[in-house]
Amino acid sequence: MTSTRLALVTGKGGVGKSAVSAAIALAARRGGEKVLAIDMTNGGGLGSHLGDPDLPFNPRALGEGLEAMAIDRAKALMEYLRVQMGLPAVATIGPAVRAFDAVASTAPAVREVVTMGKVLWEVKRGVWDLVVADAPPTGQIGSYLRAARTIRELVATGRILDQVGWMEETLTDPDVTVLTTVTLLEELPAVETAETLDWVRSEELVGQVRVIANRVLSPLGVAVPAGDGPVVEAAFLHDALWREQQDWSEMVPIDHHLPYLFGTHTATEVAERLADLLEDQ
Repeated sequence: MTSTRLALVTGKGGVGKSAVSAAIALAARRGGEKVLAIDMTNGGGLGSHLGDPDLPFNPRALGEGLEAMAIDRAKALMEYLRVQMGLPAVATIGPAVRAFDAVASTAPAVREVVTMGKVLWEVKRGVWDLVVADAPPTGQIGSYLRAARTIRELVATGRILDQVGWMEETLTDPDVTVLTTVTLLEELPAVETAETLDWVRSEELVGQVRVIANRVLSPLGVAVPAGDGPVVEAAFLHDALWREQQDWSEMVPIDHHLPYLFGTHTATEVAERLADLLEDQ
């Protein structure tokens, strides 16, 4: 098995999943590791937090020890056919992509297995110490984690079965793969995170799981002042939100807390600051 580790980062939309993905990659790079960051959805969020919003399909260097890329399903399919299935390179991907879309519209898990397969192939290559994947949100991550198993259940024998076999082995190896779920300490993200963790564990789809709580408030530290006015209202609001976060924190087992970053920050500043905090923890 490869010595490369994989960090899959998911979370409900709006919880800061891409920012945390970038921060994990930056913290690992600072620790002397060679890191590849992958945007699995090609949504631009990961690239923006790493200072390169238009990431290419082939890994691009973003400084010493860090490269980043975004998955293009059509190109990932052609690479899979060439590298994994031994088919010769073709001059144009147009016909193959159209055929792929036709198959993917009727066969389950094809799109997901191609996307996840690209991530796992980069792990299998052993070029990096850590691959960080900004994965689909919690509402979709299940179909990606289970894609290889779904294909295995449909295919009896052959080369494809061998391919999905090593994919499953990589995902379920606790020394290789960690699924990190980012959540806010609010009702909808916390409930969805708890449900995702229960399902992933019951299905035994990944080697390890962990939870990062983002935008966590610290206690006010002083008594809420008496009287009226904006200062008092702000103090009451802060205290009420902090108490609400304490209640929701009991729903999910949290491994790391990342604070709310007050003030105006660019996407890259947010990632750098979160990386500082992850290094400290």
